[in-house]
Amino acid sequence: MNLSLTGRHLEVTPAIREYVMNKMARITRHFDNVIDTQVILSIERLNHTAEITMRLRGKDIHCEAVDENLYAAIDLLADKIDRQVIKYKSKVQDHAHEPVKRQEIPAVE
Repeated sequence: MNLSLTGRHLEVTPAIREYVMNKMARITRHFDNVIDTQVILSIERLNHTAEITMRLRGKDIHCEAVDENLYAAIDLLADKIDRQVIKYKSKVQDHAHEPVKRQEIPAVE
């Protein structure tokens, strides 16, 4: 997974980079077909915003989280993107059903 981390009105320190990478590693446990991930961290007045755009095969997922604390915003973002990736994975797996002509037809009495 390619991870690019950008800061808007904020310098991305090694501690923040490490924290984001640890949180995004949780996603790869559920789903390993992630092509590219872009994380944007920004500060505006009292709000800290964390945004993510994750490219999967056939779909792009975008999430945003806002909080007063940057680390809390990253935690919220990781939870949101994790739920969306699990939802995407379940939709992809649900389409692998048996074709109609191979299904058994119940006998009518």
